[in-house]
Amino acid sequence: MTAKYKVVVAGCGGMANTWVDYAAGREDTEIVGLVDIKKEAALAMAERKSLNCPVFTDVKEAIQATGANLVFDVTIPSSHHGVSATALELGCDVFAEKPLAETMEDCLDIVRRSALTGCTHAVMQNRRYDPRIRAFRKLIAEGTIGRTGFIGADFFIGAHFGGFREAMASPLLLDMAIHTFDQARLITGANPVSVYCHEFNPPGSWYEGNAMAICIFEMSDGTVFNYRGSWCAEGMPTSWEASWRVTGEKGTAVWDGHGEPYAEVVAEGDQDGKFIREYTRVPGVLDSMRHTFHHGCLDEMFAALEAGRKPETDCSDNIYSMAMVLAALESAKTGSKVLIREVMEAGPAVQA
Repeated sequence: MTAKYKVVVAGCGGMANTWVDYAAGREDTEIVGLVDIKKEAALAMAERKSLNCPVFTDVKEAIQATGANLVFDVTIPSSHHGVSATALELGCDVFAEKPLAETMEDCLDIVRRSALTGCTHAVMQNRRYDPRIRAFRKLIAEGTIGRTGFIGADFFIGAHFGGFREAMASPLLLDMAIHTFDQARLITGANPVSVYCHEFNPPGSWYEGNAMAICIFEMSDGTVFNYRGSWCAEGMPTSWEASWRVTGEKGTAVWDGHGEPYAEVVAEGDQDGKFIREYTRVPGVLDSMRHTFHHGCLDEMFAALEAGRKPETDCSDNIYSMAMVLAALESAKTGSKVLIREVMEAGPAVQA
């Protein structure tokens, strides 16, 4: 049977293993080409995964030679725009690792090209595909705690990566914070309006750049989102999914990123005159998911192609998560509040 989805995998480093394994498990999908600027990396991937397909050093050549209709972009962030632009212009759908691109101009250009070509471009945001965060979102979306006013996320981990991250100017904001920012958009169902950010490098840090940041976002539903993050926090680490608290007019919902989420709401009955009111606990209800994290996100991407709709992490939506990162960096640089719409204003690269 001829596969419906003919995939070229661009980028054959360690991160690509998950993508290749997922594709191998789909009967309607075939990997028809591997691309890496280091040909030996593509050859090693083919051997490691027992793939009988050609290898290339150029994505355009790979698409044209194989007749691919889908590209997995698992390259480094600085290559995302080039790979995606090429694939979209050649009529391929694109599923890409985060971030969408490194600059807002490049992000907007990908969104424009996707719209003009009619091809899908979706971004891997694997932390959306966790039954616990879905349950947390549902608690809030169903009005359990009433109208929300505040959402807070703590991310404190002492990550000794070595390598390029420890030399980056803003390792936390540039490499990791987009996950938590995107989670906040998922939980609230709102988009960012403005941000004030202060980033710094605290005592004891082994990073050359700023490994800690405090951000205050105003969201489109009026909620204030407070992010506190550190990649050099030794002891008492949070979950990689962060630790969350959302307050509303009737109660509070929490998720520590490890267990299951729940809410506490003001108990029914007359509580007039009580200094601290009594509360009722409401457990979150976990979604049933066939796959989670990377595989769950890929499930959604393929399901969207099948249904002819935009995937949840389509570039036209994901650009708001990327805008949160870039606006936070601008705020930290200028020491002032930054409006998201100003960051997202079109530059020369996005003129149709």
